[in-house]
Amino acid sequence: MASVKEMRNRIAAVKSTQKITKAMQMVAAAKLRKAQNAAQDSRPYAQRMAAVIANLAAGVSGDGAPKLLVGTGSDQRHLVVIATSDRGLAGGFNSSIVRAARQHIDGLLDAGKDVKIITAGRKARDQLRRLHAARLVETFEVGGNPSLAVAETVSAKIQDLFEAGDVDVVTLFFSQFKSVVTQTPTARQLIPAEVAAGGATIDLKGAAYEYEPDEATILADLLPRNITTQIFSAMLENQAGFFAAQMTAMDNATRNAGDMIASLTLQMNRARQAQITKELIEIISGAEAI
Repeated sequence: MASVKEMRNRIAAVKSTQKITKAMQMVAAAKLRKAQNAAQDSRPYAQRMAAVIANLAAGVSGDGAPKLLVGTGSDQRHLVVIATSDRGLAGGFNSSIVRAARQHIDGLLDAGKDVKIITAGRKARDQLRRLHAARLVETFEVGGNPSLAVAETVSAKIQDLFEAGDVDVVTLFFSQFKSVVTQTPTARQLIPAEVAAGGATIDLKGAAYEYEPDEATILADLLPRNITTQIFSAMLENQAGFFAAQMTAMDNATRNAGDMIASLTLQMNRARQAQITKELIEIISGAEAI
């Protein structure tokens, strides 16, 4: 059994850790509200853009349709874009996104597809580098706060690969924020564009519209923006989910530290009592011997 001094040192160390986890929990809780509002505010814009694209796509067909809308006609070459956070200490938040992406990648590989990977977030890069280093074509860091500039950079890389004929299908993986206790790993196809991914088409109430320029020209301008919008929205969803997961993880860590302190304190008291009893026995035995 450890000595009383060793027990005291261990209790002091656990108390220091508990202070850190409690502070991190409070910081995550403070940042969660702002991140949650940003994620929720981004949804109407992304959904309305998807609805506008759906309306325009209904009037476009044949060779005049943009490639970003209809694809290349093949699904042999896939690009998987995985968005996570740069930081950890959030339970299984990042791992759940990577796990869903890996299952998708494994399924594609089993089907004989060619797979390339882009990561947006250090945690995705670190976890996939060990198994799929040869398939990583680009890695990006999100930083402390998601920015449109990062989303535009990722979007530009995706479009460059598509225009070069290196990919046919692009799928984005991220965690959709549901609530403080629920974050759901989600897959969203970016190319070919899923015109109904953001919701139903806009009800024109029977009106007929003529577009100038034509639908195909407008779509050619909107579709690249839509990719950037979907990536930025995913990054904001991740940010809210990360703080929620970190707050929960740090709360659990703080509680566990409290339980450990109580257990160690009990063990220390027992050890101290045993030591006192032993000393009393030695004193009484010495007195009797005299």
